Amino acid sequence: MDNTIEHIKTLIIGSGPAGYTAAIYAARADMKPVVYTGMEPGGQLTTTTEVDNFPGYPEGVDGPSMMVQLQQQAERFGTEVRIGMATEVQFATEAGGIHKVVIDGSKQLTANTVIIATGASAKYLGIPSEQRLRGGGVSACAVCDGFFYKGQEVAIVGGGDTAAEEASYLANICSKVTMLVRKGEMRASKAMQHRVESIENIDIRYNTEVDEVLGDQVVEGLRMVNNQTGEKEEIAITGLFIAIGHKPNTDIFKGQLEMDEVGYIQTKGKSTKTTIPGVFACGDAQDKEYRQAVTAAGTGCMAALDAERYLATLEG
Repeated sequence: MDNTIEHIKTLIIGSGPAGYTAAIYAARADMKPVVYTGMEPGGQLTTTTEVDNFPGYPEGVDGPSMMVQLQQQAERFGTEVRIGMATEVQFATEAGGIHKVVIDGSKQLTANTVIIATGASAKYLGIPSEQRLRGGGVSACAVCDGFFYKGQEVAIVGGGDTAAEEASYLANICSKVTMLVRKGEMRASKAMQHRVESIENIDIRYNTEVDEVLGDQVVEGLRMVNNQTGEKEEIAITGLFIAIGHKPNTDIFKGQLEMDEVGYIQTKGKSTKTTIPGVFACGDAQDKEYRQAVTAAGTGCMAALDAERYLATLEG
């Protein structure tokens, strides 16, 4: 391990909309932020081909371009962006304490404030055809990408509340939604089940799983398999939405920060404050309700403001 310890005033872990927005605000407040990008520089948006719902882009923008622009904006105010991943943390528990972070298993840092913006990763089925067509009709966010399939036939995989909500959303804009539920019943609440069952253009297939996503460059169809009978069936669709959950990228913080049962970091009230003074969490690492780029950016702003106020109390 590198024994040279660098001290940073404001360390931001993660480089999605939350991390870069936090960096923009922190840099403008002279907090000298350093961003470590993590394994996926730019976060989940780098796998999104079109972003049509972020304010300020009337013609839309592709996800990677948007993240490059956010990085450039953060750097314009003095943010230092580094490639690297936090692999170990040791947070001080008292106000004014110095937090210790290890990058890539070797580089040691200390920081007055840490802003966690590590995001979350959508769970996928893991079959090759699904992975190959991500960005070509396979999506993990109906609210983000459903608009592009207006008037078309699509399918959604999942049986929980999120899947039911997204199926209802898609049914409003798509001509038909085929819903694949792995078990003989949904996990969603009874109210959500009744809602989905009452929508005429949602076709619910129980005990059904994806066998293959069809298409070369874009999604053209779906081969389904009944896991009780083994019977297979092909349908023509243009979009496949995976709604089987997300996993927050927060494993290295376990045992030091309060989390829910899934791993989302718990923050105090409407703030981004964690249970550790000087450590703040924003974006999808702590938001399991909305999970949108614009809300992540908003909480990134909040985290920088919370960190600025925290530093002011120490200096005062």
